[in-house]
Amino acid sequence: MAGHSKWANIQHRKGRQDAARSKLFSKLAKEITVAAKMGDPDPDKNPRLRLAVKEAKSNSCPKDVIDRAIKKAVGGDAENYEEIRYEGYGPNGIALVVEAMTDNRNRTASNVRSYFTKAGGDLGQTGSVSFMFDRVGEIMYPLSAGDSDTVMEAAIEAGADDVETDEEGHWIYCADTALNEVSTALETTLGESETAKLIWKPQSPTEITDLETAQKLMKLIDALEEDDDVQNVTGNFDLTEAVAAQL
Repeated sequence: MAGHSKWANIQHRKGRQDAARSKLFSKLAKEITVAAKMGDPDPDKNPRLRLAVKEAKSNSCPKDVIDRAIKKAVGGDAENYEEIRYEGYGPNGIALVVEAMTDNRNRTASNVRSYFTKAGGDLGQTGSVSFMFDRVGEIMYPLSAGDSDTVMEAAIEAGADDVETDEEGHWIYCADTALNEVSTALETTLGESETAKLIWKPQSPTEITDLETAQKLMKLIDALEEDDDVQNVTGNFDLTEAVAAQL
C-alpha cells in the first residue's frame, strides 16, 4: 500500500480548518443544486446528489444551506451552470486539473488563464494533462474504522480496487462509475465514511523537494480555489515531509 499524498493530507486538513467557510459552503451548495437539477431531488434516488450532500455534511455545511440548494433546483430558479474542465502546467511543469461550474464560460476561462499566466504557468487544451491522472472514486474512513487488514478486506468485498492507509486514515479507491455502489456497500461493514467523492488521482506524482517551487504552486492553487467558479483543483505532485512542514 502506497502512502497517501502529503498534498492530499494538507488539503484535507485545510478543508477542515479553513476560516473562509462561506466560500466552501457556496461551492458545496452549487454542486448540490446542479446534482438535484440533473436528476431526482431525493438523495436516495439520485447517486450524485447523495454524494454531494454527504460531502457537504462532512464539511459541516449547515442543513438549511443543503435544503435551500435542493429547493433552488426544484423551484426552477437555479442558474444554468455549465461544468468545464481546464488543464495546464503550473510552476516547474506540474500538471493541474481545474474543475469549474460556471454561468459565464468566457469569464471563467479568462480568470483561469490569468491565474496560470501570473504564476508562470501555461493553460493547455482539454486532454493536455488529464492523461496523467485516473478518474476514480475516493472514499475516506478514519483510522478508528478498523485496522488496515479489516478495511482492505471490506473494501475488496465491496468492489474497490485499492486501499492506502496513513496517519490521516484509510483511503479507498474504486472505479468512477462504481463510487455510489462501493460507498453504499462499505457502509454496511464499516459504517458511514467521512467522505466519498470523484477525484483525479495522479498516476506518477512528481515529488517537490524545493520550498520555493512549493510556495509558487500553492499560491497558484490558492488563487484558483479562491475563484467562485472553481470547484476543485488537483495536481500531479507530492510534497516531501520537510517541504510540507514549512508550508
